[in-house]
Amino acid sequence: MTLDPDLAARLMDAVDAGFDEQVAFTQALVRFPSTRGAEAPIQDFVHRALRDRFYAMDRFTMDRDALGRHAGAGRISAEHSDAPIVIGTHRPRRDTGRSLILQAHVDVVPTGPAEMWRHPPFEPVIAEGWMHGRGAADMKAGHAANIFALDALRRAGFQPAGTVHVESVVEEESTGNGALMTHLRGYRADAALIPEPQDERLVRANVGVLWFEIEVRGAPAHVRAMAEGANAIDAAYRIIADLRGLEAEWNARKGGHPHFAAEPHPINLNLGRIEGGDWASSVPSRCRLSCRISLYPGTRAGDAAREIEARIAAFAATDPMLAAHPPRVSFNGFFAEGYVLEPGSAAEAALADAHAAATGAPLGTMMTGAYLDARVHALYDRIPALCYGPVSRGIHGIDEAVDLASVRRVTKAIALFVAQWCGLEPG
Repeated sequence: MTLDPDLAARLMDAVDAGFDEQVAFTQALVRFPSTRGAEAPIQDFVHRALRDRFYAMDRFTMDRDALGRHAGAGRISAEHSDAPIVIGTHRPRRDTGRSLILQAHVDVVPTGPAEMWRHPPFEPVIAEGWMHGRGAADMKAGHAANIFALDALRRAGFQPAGTVHVESVVEEESTGNGALMTHLRGYRADAALIPEPQDERLVRANVGVLWFEIEVRGAPAHVRAMAEGANAIDAAYRIIADLRGLEAEWNARKGGHPHFAAEPHPINLNLGRIEGGDWASSVPSRCRLSCRISLYPGTRAGDAAREIEARIAAFAATDPMLAAHPPRVSFNGFFAEGYVLEPGSAAEAALADAHAAATGAPLGTMMTGAYLDARVHALYDRIPALCYGPVSRGIHGIDEAVDLASVRRVTKAIALFVAQWCGLEPG
């Protein structure tokens, strides 16, 4: 059932009334350089913000043993963050409505060369209606939207009639273990909403992601006697060339996945990092490649990992240098499967109504080739997991920015969705 138009207008006016404060709050979030392992200060800030709103607070760290026993956990390495996860819970006076998880992540990817940015990456400059800065779009604007959508309900004299968990997680950009820890901690709800920057569309299907490393060992030698050595960097590039063949084979399977069949290249293998050698005039004895590849929903991460290992081993057997120095493959981050949001849920219908009221347009859907924490709620909580958020540009790139007019619309849609999904009681 849709909201009364007068009530909807009242709630959207309440979002407008708090939007300047919301923008300032988002800028405060962006100023934290919350790259992997450095998220504790921003989580302290979020904890204070939720505590000051009188939510019941919970703060906890990763349980590595519990994660290690779960099939959907990312592989833990020395770089894994130990920053806390923060959850603020609203509990109604009379629990008559449906419950909801509002989740966001605070971790951001590295900035790349700062001199390539028009503005310093952690100084959130606003220009021509866009807020710039690393993490402004992915996804600190969405994080603030969750909090300020609930503020708007309170400003209008209401609060949700169902339990709402406001979850602030880490490790979204590398393992997904922060969101998974909320599941292992026991947090559950009737639906989840995650306002990642999805151009005001709802994600219908999402890939899984594997991170893996390939270590190649060669034999060092002086360049005057290169034939006596074995160049590990050259061999690593030969492995990548063969893995491009695996990537092509996986893309050729898209016809069996209807949400991806129209995509020109749904499966992407990325060589994200390479390191090796120690002297320009020495044949390099080692090379390490850090890679990322995506998986279709329904593909088990373990099956895909075994296929990668087998592919590399088979190629190595055909290469004289690699046959003598077999490469080592390890998995060191995402080990995540994708999901499909089946249409027809009451949660999706409520979001569609809210979006239409906030934007004046029907809610569109999309597939995305990026990892999303929504997979935790879809696959393991088995609830409608709605990923829907503002218009952005440059995420993971240079001059990342989020459209503030879109953020305003999305915040209104979230407020209306919460009101319709959870119901309202006097604030």
